[in-house]
Amino acid sequence: MLPDAVPEHIRTRLTDYAQLLRINRPIGTLLLLWPTYWALWLAGDGSPGIGNIIVFTLGVFFMRAAGCAINDFADRDWDRHVKRTKDRPLTTGRVQAWEAVALFAGLCVISFLMVVLFTNTLTLYLSFGGALLAFIYPFSKRFTHLPQLFLGAAFSWAIPMAWAAEAGELSQITWLLFTANVLWTIAYDTLYAMVDRDDDLKIGIKSTAILFGDADRAIIGILQAMVVLILFIVGLRSELGAFYYLGLAIMAGLFVYHQYLARERDRDGCFKAFLNNNWAGFAVFTGLIIDLLLT
Repeated sequence: MLPDAVPEHIRTRLTDYAQLLRINRPIGTLLLLWPTYWALWLAGDGSPGIGNIIVFTLGVFFMRAAGCAINDFADRDWDRHVKRTKDRPLTTGRVQAWEAVALFAGLCVISFLMVVLFTNTLTLYLSFGGALLAFIYPFSKRFTHLPQLFLGAAFSWAIPMAWAAEAGELSQITWLLFTANVLWTIAYDTLYAMVDRDDDLKIGIKSTAILFGDADRAIIGILQAMVVLILFIVGLRSELGAFYYLGLAIMAGLFVYHQYLARERDRDGCFKAFLNNNWAGFAVFTGLIIDLLLT
């Protein structure tokens, strides 16, 4: 809430920017944050540096906001035809296209400076890939039915960056976590895309929800099972204990619940299943951190 002393026109502008950057909807930030924390805590053997925790927490927030800005810029002409997005600030003209591009660039620069000032050379090199993926994803739905794959790569790139910042190198576990998160992102963003499938078909937007068709829930289930399996392998290779596997079991149970929520493929059920993925990521992180603290 803004103080009453702030003039109304400034309050309105700030509200529009907050909506553009999805500050009022933190689900995307949380879905980015939990896997980043998985990497930090594993790379740091349970005690990651406080500086890295701060840098990557802020970096996740800034880059998610930047991604939302460039996404709405790319989709500004399409969003007016989609029930869920027709009132977005760019679509309605409350925010101009150049403002969205400027916010994207500014947030990327801030994130880049944090990497330069507070991490190492390997993390710096990796950051260029993250910025490129964040830019490419919004435009991928124009030429492929797999934009969720690009989103998965963009959402997962913080994993090797966080690992490199904490450990100074990458390992097999880094890429196992990366792969698991890519598959998880494809699964939950397909649920998200199922919310808009009817509208997307009308206006020509491509997505995995359209590509998978009637096999959508089955393929999501396979992806979810692969995520659990890969994270199980991570646990074995990292010699983690019971609390980690308990968190992983909760994630698996929530995946079953997501299938139940999406059983009719209706908008509300699919959207609830998408949102609930936050708790799956949180469960794994909680199990991981307790396990590392007790060993």
